[in-house]
Amino acid sequence: MPPFRCNICGKPNPRNADPPDRERPSCGHCGSNIRLRGLLHALSTELFGASLVLADFPRAKSIRGLGTSDSSSYALLLGERLDYRNTFFDREPRFDLTSPATEEFGRYDFLISSDVFEHVLPPLENAFRNCWNLLRDPGLLVFTMPYSIEPETLEHYPDLHQFGFTQVAGETVLVNRTAAGLWQVFERPVFHRGITGDSLEAREINEVELKRVLAAAGFSEVQIYAEGYPPFGVVQSETWSLPVVARKGKFSLSPAAMRDIVEEWRRLAEGTRNLKNSFWFRAGRELFQLGRKSGIFRDPGSG
Repeated sequence: MPPFRCNICGKPNPRNADPPDRERPSCGHCGSNIRLRGLLHALSTELFGASLVLADFPRAKSIRGLGTSDSSSYALLLGERLDYRNTFFDREPRFDLTSPATEEFGRYDFLISSDVFEHVLPPLENAFRNCWNLLRDPGLLVFTMPYSIEPETLEHYPDLHQFGFTQVAGETVLVNRTAAGLWQVFERPVFHRGITGDSLEAREINEVELKRVLAAAGFSEVQIYAEGYPPFGVVQSETWSLPVVARKGKFSLSPAAMRDIVEEWRRLAEGTRNLKNSFWFRAGRELFQLGRKSGIFRDPGSG
């Protein structure tokens, strides 16, 4: 990996000999991986038109977002900068993408999700349609999901309805009762380890099908972030399972969000002016100039 600054914790990371890997922790400070940094790169680019370190996001509480089992490494900071809340399927605060409350519809500027949609109950289109309903118009769905460029898509349990797991001869077995009352038994179900425990893999989808399902759910544009962003350690080693942005309408910030951002930069500018007018800033600047002339200090960046 080349040297980079982590866009989640903001800390610099030196060059190392490890090849890029989507899942391996590669920030030596917060443990973020390429998947999470790529997700935040896409979110920042879509919201603000530039890729920012999370701590440099403006404080814009008029931008409302919803997370689904997001990592605390970025969820806490997102909550400080924006009107964002994180939720979970299996613990409080609970939220189920397959059956959200209708009063939640049309409330959010963005939804963010990292490797969740491969686990939601079928059909996948229902979950994406709910995301479309949850978003304002315009709005953004920013997510990652394992997908392939292979020709086949596999829905492992298309009739999953009432199900559970049991042990038979020392092996885990999934037992399902379909909506029509038929019993099904599946051997060797696959689980993924997540921040809330093991989650059942419900499908293996390819890029073509993923785009089709998003379009069928109502999203007008789908963009796959394939290029990456090396300054923040977003170095994609594959051409699949990349960050995806699905847009509801032509996204732009609301007037209230624009006012929040302008006010944030106005405060920063005012703080800079006050700093330049302070005695200690002027005294320090004069001391630095004297030290540079005498050879004690060197210009920053001169080696």
